[in-house]
Amino acid sequence: MTLTTGKTRKTGKTGEAGKTGEAGKSGEGGSKRAWISRWEPEDEEFWEREGARVARRNLAFSVLSEHIGFSVWTLWSVMVLFMGPEYGIDAAGKFFLVSMATLVGAVVRVPYTFAVARFGGRNWTVVAASLLLLPTIAAFVVMEPGTSYTTFMVCALLTGVGGGNFASSMTNINSFFPLRKKGWALGLNAGGGNIGVPVMQLAALAVIGAGGGPRLLLGVYIPLVVVSAVCAALFMDNLATVRNDTGAAREAVRDPHTWIMSLLYVGTFGSFIGYSFAFGLVLQTQFGRTPLEAAQVTFLGPLLGSLIRPVGGRLADRYGGARITLWNFTGMAAATGVVVVASERESLALFTAAFIVLFVLSGLGNGSTYKMIPGIFHAKAVRAGLVGEEAARYGRRLSGAAMGLIGAVGALGGLGINLAFREAFRTAGPAGSGTGAFVAFLACYALCFVVTWAVYLRRPATPRPSSAPAAGNEPQRAYAEV
Repeated sequence: MTLTTGKTRKTGKTGEAGKTGEAGKSGEGGSKRAWISRWEPEDEEFWEREGARVARRNLAFSVLSEHIGFSVWTLWSVMVLFMGPEYGIDAAGKFFLVSMATLVGAVVRVPYTFAVARFGGRNWTVVAASLLLLPTIAAFVVMEPGTSYTTFMVCALLTGVGGGNFASSMTNINSFFPLRKKGWALGLNAGGGNIGVPVMQLAALAVIGAGGGPRLLLGVYIPLVVVSAVCAALFMDNLATVRNDTGAAREAVRDPHTWIMSLLYVGTFGSFIGYSFAFGLVLQTQFGRTPLEAAQVTFLGPLLGSLIRPVGGRLADRYGGARITLWNFTGMAAATGVVVVASERESLALFTAAFIVLFVLSGLGNGSTYKMIPGIFHAKAVRAGLVGEEAARYGRRLSGAAMGLIGAVGALGGLGINLAFREAFRTAGPAGSGTGAFVAFLACYALCFVVTWAVYLRRPATPRPSSAPAAGNEPQRAYAEV
């Protein structure tokens, strides 16, 4: 492996990666993390000899940073549980607070995606982790009755930077692993990050159960933010072969598959993050649970949804992401139907059970949909006549450009879910019910099912024997294996 020192950035063309920085110190030693100037994960000999070890180390510390990022992003999903009547904020106001955190988390995913190539994966992870100190320290200072709603809103907006960590982390890890390993690696990376949601909620449960306040919870997380930044600085690497490609970004924006996958990701990840923010508030508002009672079950759905995300990626590796995604949306629609029935009957047990199943399926779908992205662009390269490393390079180039946009749009699904709950509870009167919101979610899952089948699984019409594709025409697409 040819390395350059942490101070030297590759300046030549992509094809010259192996020629740059030769005057720098080679190897992984030294006081600074290195730029890796040669990285060929599709080369099986390179992968087995040295690539796998380096990729897994970067994956481990990427998971840690993303985990803390998700915890901070969902901070206000538990802060609102501490906000009793003395804060003077109703249910609609609390849903709006958590919505703002979701909004910023979605928007910053786009620049975070490009930051990896601009600054280096390791370097940007250090910066992104350090930025988490802003919302945690701000919340520590202002979290008390009498603080204005505007101040709380600003603090909630600041936590959105934690949502951006996902985009930069996934873009970075996507570059480290070969296509045959992406489903597992991306699923593990995302699942390890997603599990920051239930860990934050479990920590809140422990604090509430011990009679502590929100500042105690924040006092635990502030040092963890520092630890994640230091670990990234010490143990992660920059890939000099990864660079921003404005042409790829423009091509990804124009490609219809980017927007189709954005819709599907709204259905899976948007559901996961939206429900993670809203579950505790729904239990409090619709079923009259106390903060402690809500916290005792709130973490279960995000925990199981996070743990199963790598399974979704693994199943997609084996059976095809489109197939897993299709049946996953079927399950999500069925679970949502049960939630609607439970909501109408005011059955807390049935409602909670069905909601947790919905979390599990959203996590499974997160893994399968994200595996589809590199697979789709690689399949397009093959159908265009590219082979081997050339096809893999095209797939990495376009999928890397598309992932930030898809992740951002998907996170906006979480915003939609919380705004839908806000409107449902605002118009339901004193009784309060989220049934109207769940009916809308059911329609969304039905749409995602139809789109997945029509675009990626529907068998193309069989051409007549005498017909032959015109020169230069793209052959019929069949993406069932992506």
